[in-house]
Amino acid sequence: MYKPKAGLPTREQILDFIATSDVPAGKREIAKGFGLSAQDKIGLKALLKDMADEGLIDSAPGRAFHKMGGIPKVTVLRIADVDDGGNVWAVPERWEAEGVPPPRLRVRERKRGALGVGERILARTEEAGNGWIAHPMKVLAPASEQVLGVLREEAGRLWLTGVDKRERREFAVADAGGAAPGDLVLAELAGKPPKIAARVVQKLGDPFAARSFSLIAIHKLGIPDVFSQEALDEAERVSKLPLGEGREDLRDLPIVAIDPEDARDHDDAVWAEADDDPSNAGGWKAIVAIADVSFYVRPKSEVDREARRRGNSVYFPDRVVPMLPEILSAEVCSLKEGADRAALACHLRIGKDGSLKSWRFTRAVVRIAANLAYEEAQAIIDASSPPSVREGSGEAGAALDPARGHEAPPPTPPVDGRGDMLGVLQPLWACWHALAKARDARAPLDLDLPERRVVLDEQGRIMSVSPRERLDAHRLIEDYMIAANVAAAKALEAKKAPVMYRIHEPPSREKLAALKEYLETFDVPFALGQVVRPATFNHIIERIGDADFRPQVMEQILRTQTQAYYAPGNHGHFGLSLGSYAHFTSPIRRYADLLVHRSLVSAYGLGEGGLPADDAANMESVGEIISRLERRAMEAERDTTDRYVAAFLSERVGQVMDVRITGVTNFGFFATVEGIGGDGLMPVRDLGGEYFRFDEGARTLTGEHSGDVFAQGQTLELRLAEANPVSGALRFEMPEGKGAAQPPRGGRKPVREIKRRGRPTNIRHQGKRR
Repeated sequence: MYKPKAGLPTREQILDFIATSDVPAGKREIAKGFGLSAQDKIGLKALLKDMADEGLIDSAPGRAFHKMGGIPKVTVLRIADVDDGGNVWAVPERWEAEGVPPPRLRVRERKRGALGVGERILARTEEAGNGWIAHPMKVLAPASEQVLGVLREEAGRLWLTGVDKRERREFAVADAGGAAPGDLVLAELAGKPPKIAARVVQKLGDPFAARSFSLIAIHKLGIPDVFSQEALDEAERVSKLPLGEGREDLRDLPIVAIDPEDARDHDDAVWAEADDDPSNAGGWKAIVAIADVSFYVRPKSEVDREARRRGNSVYFPDRVVPMLPEILSAEVCSLKEGADRAALACHLRIGKDGSLKSWRFTRAVVRIAANLAYEEAQAIIDASSPPSVREGSGEAGAALDPARGHEAPPPTPPVDGRGDMLGVLQPLWACWHALAKARDARAPLDLDLPERRVVLDEQGRIMSVSPRERLDAHRLIEDYMIAANVAAAKALEAKKAPVMYRIHEPPSREKLAALKEYLETFDVPFALGQVVRPATFNHIIERIGDADFRPQVMEQILRTQTQAYYAPGNHGHFGLSLGSYAHFTSPIRRYADLLVHRSLVSAYGLGEGGLPADDAANMESVGEIISRLERRAMEAERDTTDRYVAAFLSERVGQVMDVRITGVTNFGFFATVEGIGGDGLMPVRDLGGEYFRFDEGARTLTGEHSGDVFAQGQTLELRLAEANPVSGALRFEMPEGKGAAQPPRGGRKPVREIKRRGRPTNIRHQGKRR
C-alpha cells in the first residue's frame, strides 16, 4: 500500500476537499487545490487509487471523485417521485461507479410544481445531514425511451409489442437490427405521436424458449445477473479458506435443515432439546445455525461490492439470480448434509411459555445431520402420531410428561447420516409448540396467502401451477427464524451496536379510513378511534367467520398494510407484533442479514469480517437502497410467475373457468383464475350494451338497467379469451347467456345469478422467505 509523503494531503484532507469543492473534484482539481508539484502528482495518483481500493472514494463518468456511496457534485438526475406534500425527489440517471447506488435526492425547485415525474435535470448536489439535496441548473431534453418487447410481422411490416402488461401500444419498427419476428428485443423509441417508431438496439432471443420468461424480467428491471471475473476469482479463492481457530464445535449435535423441496441454497438449520437447568423448568434449549457468510465475504471486497449491487437473490421458477457467486451461495456457505460448514450460531433458552429467556451468539463449525424437505419432515412427524392427535390439537410428535411439566420427547439418539430423524424432529416440534404459544399470545397479523408454485420438467416445460401446501413444518421453521431474528436485534441493542432493523409500520389513518368505508358495505363495523393492533384485524376476520366475502375482506386488510423496509431506526414490526426485529437468518440471499452478521461479529468480538465504521455511519442510506432492491426483486418474481401462468393457461384459451374478481375500476374489473392465479382484465365494454355505473367506495360496477353487479372478491365463471405469456396478461369475456355474480352481502341490489366459492386467504409474515 502507498505511504503518503510529507508533501501530500492526508486521506481526511482529500475527503474534506471533495466534500466542500464547488466544482467536480478530479485529480487535477485536487492537485491544484493543494498546490502539488508534478512529482507529487505521481504520488497523488497512487494515493487516490489506494483510497478507492479501501472504499473511501469512487469515481463517476468524467473522472470526478466523490465519497463512496456519494453522488457527483454535478450530475444528471431523473425525477422519480412527487410526494403528497409536494416534495420532489430525484435519482441519478446513470450510476456507473462501483459503490452502492445512492438514495433519492430532494430537489429544491425555484418554482413549485415546475418539475414532473420522468423529467431530466442537470443539478448541483450537496450532502445535508443524513440525506442529499439537488439544486437544478437546467431542465434537459427527454432521453430516448427504451422498450422491451417482441417483434411481430403483419402485412410485410414489423411491429413491436411491449412485454409490460400495462403498455397497450404497438410501435412500427424502423430498424430491426438483424432481429426477426418472434424475437425478444430491446428497442429505442423516437418521434412524436402518432408517428413513434422503434429501433432495435439489442436482440435477446426467443421469449418462448424454455427458461426464458425470467430473462424478460431480468432485462426489463435491470437486474445484474453476471458476476465480474474479479468477483468470481475472489470467490474461488475465499472458498478454500480453512474454517479457522476458535470456533465452537457443534458437529456432534444433530442439527437439521428443513427447506422447500426446490430450495437452491440452505442458509439455516435448527436443533432443540429439553432444558435441564432448574431455572428454566419445562423450558428448552435451541440452536439456530446460520451460514457464516461474513467469514467469506469481507467488506469492500469484490464479492461484497457485487452483493451490495444486487441487494438480494432473485428466485424464479426456472433459475436463481444469486446475490453471491454460486461457489459460495450453493456450495461453501450452503449448509449441506454431512459437510463441515462455518456457521454463526444463535443459542436460545426458551421458556415453557415460549418466551426468550436468554441468547448468545458464537462462531461455530456444524455438520448438518440431514437436509429435509418440509413435506418429508412433516410426514415423519405425522407417521409417529395417532390420527386423533394429527387431526385435532396439532401437538404431533410430543407426549406430555407430568413430572417435568412440558412436552418431553424421548432422549435424542446419536445420528449416523440421516439416522433416526424422528428422534431429532420430536424435540424440535415440542419446543416449537412453546414458541407457538408465545406467538398466539402476542397475536400477530394472521393472514396467510399461499404462494403459487410453478413446476417445470427437465426441459423447462411447465408441468403444473398450484398453491404451495401450508404445513406445520413451515410454521415451525418460521417461528424458530423469528426467534433468532428477535434475539439478534436485542443482542445488538444490548451492545448499543448498529442494527439494520426490518420495519413494518402500522397502517396510515387514510388507509384505515378506506378500510372502514369498505367494511361498511358488508355491515362490518370498524371504529377509527381505537388503537389499532394486529389483533384488531384478526378479530374482524374471526367475526366474519366462514362468510362468502371473507376472502375479499382479507385481501382488503392486506392492502391496508404498509410495506416493510430496512432502516437503522427502530419503529417495530407491526405485522409480527414485535418491538425489535432484524433479519439475521438469510445472509446467503439478503444483504441486510449480512450487515446484521457483521455487526454481531464486531459487537461480540467474534473475529474478522466485522462491520466497518463507514457502513455503520451510512446504515440509513444503505437501508433505503436494499429496500428498493428488494421491491425490484419482488416485482421480477411476481411478473415472471404471471408469465408462466399465462403460458400454462394459453392452452386453455376459449374454456370457461372459475375466477375471482380481484379489483374493480371504471373501465372493467380484474380477475384471477381460482387455484392457479394470473391477473386478467374483463373490459367494461364487453359486459353488455348497457351502461355500468362505477362506485369507487364500494368497488362495484352496477348495470343501469339490469342491476347486475360486479364486486371485488366475487367468484363467477368467465371465458378465457386471451393469455399472453410474454406480458403475463390475461383477458376474459362473458360466457354466452351468463349474467353477473351477486355481491355476497351488504345492501347491494340483488341480481339474476349467484355463484359463491370463496375461501380464506392469508398473508404470511415469515422469518425466511423462499
